[in-house]
Amino acid sequence: MKFSRPEADVFVPAGGDAARALARTTHLCVIAHQDDIEINAYSAVSECLGRADRFFTGVVMTNGAGSARTGKFAHVTDAEMQVIRRDEQRTAAVLGNYNLQLQLAHPSSDVKQAGHAGVTADLAAIFGGCRPEVVYLHQPADKHDTHVACFLRCIEALRALPLDRRPARVLGVEGWRDLDWLADNEKVAMDASANPDLAAKLVGVFESQIAGGKRYDLAAMGRRLANATFFNSHATDATNAISLAMDLTPLVRDETLSVREFALGHIDRLRADVAGRIEKFGG
Repeated sequence: MKFSRPEADVFVPAGGDAARALARTTHLCVIAHQDDIEINAYSAVSECLGRADRFFTGVVMTNGAGSARTGKFAHVTDAEMQVIRRDEQRTAAVLGNYNLQLQLAHPSSDVKQAGHAGVTADLAAIFGGCRPEVVYLHQPADKHDTHVACFLRCIEALRALPLDRRPARVLGVEGWRDLDWLADNEKVAMDASANPDLAAKLVGVFESQIAGGKRYDLAAMGRRLANATFFNSHATDATNAISLAMDLTPLVRDETLSVREFALGHIDRLRADVAGRIEKFGG
């Protein structure tokens, strides 16, 4: 399996042929950075854990060179950080028993460029090489530029597939903006409560980020708990950890649907919900 950048990393934790591992994928997560899977798409990992009929494949699009850093990582160069983050992602793949871990090693600037030949070719090879039941991506309301660009490149690649080869379900996960603001009937609640020790260890693998100045280990678990507690105001909690997602399937099934209008439609419905509740009580 070859990708456009020579430093791209192809890793099958259990060993074996990478193309065969890709082909058996049932749950595919294509995301911007090392640790984005473990922070935002843990439920996908846990759904496949220990199953002989489910196979999780993670794809990281960028090289991780520009991450924030302080403390013992303050003087690490971008080149050194790329190696550190690649190895951390491999460790997570082993710990989570991933089917396949791909790291495409693109600079963020390339991912942000619509029509970039290498990015386009790599995504075409990945989406064309498997038939996943569900695909996990970033979502359009994220506030991180690279996350949004990654999401857009993936939507473009999925729309380029023949209609009968497109996945039945595509979900956009939380990231640099959570999704508790979605209308309740539009929230996709993913149970993230299984194997809590593993959930914590997977995020904790990324020492370069945590010791480097970002407490993702605490924030990820806190967000999941908050989602579970505040999910329903009139019912007791059904679980103690929920990750929320946006259903992106309509964007993939209908390429005439504007991504911009799709995203803004969710915000417009939130506005209408807030206005309606205020007006109902005389405001």
